[in-house]
Amino acid sequence: MFKKSSDTENSDEAERKTILVEPPVKPRPLARLRTYFLTGIVVTAPIAITIYLTYVFVSFVDANITPLIPARYNPETYLPFGIPGLGVIIAAFALILIGFLTANYLGRSLLVLGERIVGRMPVVRTIYHALKQIMETVLAQSSTSFREVVLLEYPRKGVWALAFVTSTAKGEVNAQQEEDMISIFLPTTPNPTSGFLLFVPKSDLTYLDMTVEEGVKLVISAGMIWPEPPKENGDTPEKKKLPPPETDTETEKPST
Repeated sequence: MFKKSSDTENSDEAERKTILVEPPVKPRPLARLRTYFLTGIVVTAPIAITIYLTYVFVSFVDANITPLIPARYNPETYLPFGIPGLGVIIAAFALILIGFLTANYLGRSLLVLGERIVGRMPVVRTIYHALKQIMETVLAQSSTSFREVVLLEYPRKGVWALAFVTSTAKGEVNAQQEEDMISIFLPTTPNPTSGFLLFVPKSDLTYLDMTVEEGVKLVISAGMIWPEPPKENGDTPEKKKLPPPETDTETEKPST
C-alpha cells in the first residue's frame, strides 16, 4: 500500500513538471538595433537613391546645356548664384520647339532631307536607323508598346513564365500558322531590358489583371514585390479570359 501511494505522488510530480512552461526569451538589444537598422535602410534607401539620381541627371544636363546659352540671355550672368535645373528647362523647351517644327511641312521636308544625307553614310546610317527604331519603339503609342501581362507555360510543361504582349503577329509569321499568333516579350530577371521575342498561339496564353508596371516590378524584384489582389467592390476590371478556341462544327441540314 505504501509503495502504491509513493508511485502516485511521483506521477503527480512528473505531471506538474511537464506543465511548467519556460518564460519567453526576450530579444537581445543588439538584435533589436539590427532590426531597426535594416528597417531604416529599407525606408530611406529608395528615397536617397531617387534624390541622388535626380541630382546627377540635373547636374549633367546643366553642365552640358547651360554653357550653350548666350551670356546676355543667361539669367546666371546677372545673379550671384546658379539656378539648378536651368539646363533641364532649356532642353525641354528646345525639344518642344523641335517637335513643333517637325510637325509642319517645312520641318518634315528638312527631316527627310537630313535622313537622305545620313542614309548615304555607310556606318552612320546603320547607327542612326537602329537608334531611331529603338526610340520609336520605346516612345510608341499603346498600339505598339506593351499591352498586357500574360502567363506562358515555359520552358517546360508545369512551369510558367511572365511575359508581355507587344502586338499581334503579322505578315509571314502569322500566315504560316493555322492559329492567330501573338508577339510577346519574355524578359529576364532582374534586368527586364533583355529577354526573348516569342510568337505564341493565342490559346496558349493566360491573361492577367495586373498592369504592365506591376508586371515589370514583379520581374525586377525577382518575385519579391507582388501587386495587390483585385478588390471585391468592382473597382478593378474583370479578369480577361481568352475565348475558347473556335471549332469547326457543322450542323446537318434536314433533307427535304
